[in-house]
Amino acid sequence: MNNIVMLDINFEYGNDMQTINPVLLISKNDVVLVDCGYPNFLSLLEDEIKLKGIDPNSLTKVLITHHDDDHMGALSELKEKYPNIKVVASEIDSDYISGEKKSLRLEQAEEVLKDLPEEQKQFGIEFCESLRKVKPVNIDIMVNDGDYFDWAGGCQVISTPGHMPGHISLYLKETNSIITGDAAVIENNKLVIANPQFALDIELAEKSLGKLISMNADTYYCYHGGKLVRSAENILCPIK
Repeated sequence: MNNIVMLDINFEYGNDMQTINPVLLISKNDVVLVDCGYPNFLSLLEDEIKLKGIDPNSLTKVLITHHDDDHMGALSELKEKYPNIKVVASEIDSDYISGEKKSLRLEQAEEVLKDLPEEQKQFGIEFCESLRKVKPVNIDIMVNDGDYFDWAGGCQVISTPGHMPGHISLYLKETNSIITGDAAVIENNKLVIANPQFALDIELAEKSLGKLISMNADTYYCYHGGKLVRSAENILCPIK
C-alpha cells in the first residue's frame, strides 16, 4: 500500500462545488490524518478513507496544520467517535485549537466585519458565527520546527508561519514530498500563497512559500489544489 494517500473531499459551499485534500500518512505503527475539514465533515472523511481501502478505525493520530475551520472543524467529531486518536499540532497553534486563546481568524473576521459594506454584512456575521461554533479540542502532542517522526518512512515538521503564526507543513523524506497545508496552494499548475488577503502576516507567508519551493521536493500535496509533481514547466512561482 502507498504510504501517502491523498483524500478528495468534494462538497458544496455556497453555490460552488469545492474540494479539499487531507492526507493520510501510513506506517507500521501509525495512520496519521493531516487536517480534517469543516464541522460536520466526519461522514465525508470516513467515506473517502474507506474508498481508499483504509479502515477509519485504524487512525492513530490527526495532525492539524493550523486552526482554520476548514482544517480543524471536524476534529471534535473525530475525537468523540475515535477517542484513542492523538491530536498533534504546533506548540504555537495549540492554545487556539484547544480554545485557550481566541481564534485569530475570528479576530480578523470581526475586524473586517466593522468595515464591510451593508450588502455584505450578513455574510460577515454568518462567517463569524460559523467560526464561533468550531469546537475546541485538547492537544495530545505539541510539535515544533524540526521535530521528526517515522510516519510514512520519515516525516519532519517544518515551521511555515504567515497564513497563521503557528502554521506547520511536513517534509516526507522517503518520497521527497511536502504536505503544505495552507502555506501553499496550487493555481494554474504553480504553487502560490493561499488567499493572500487573509494571511495574518503576508511577508512571513511569502518567506514560507519560498522556503517550501527552495526545498525542491518532487511532489507537493496541497490542501487546496491537490498534488503538484515538479517538472521543468512548473518550477512553481517566483518570489518577490
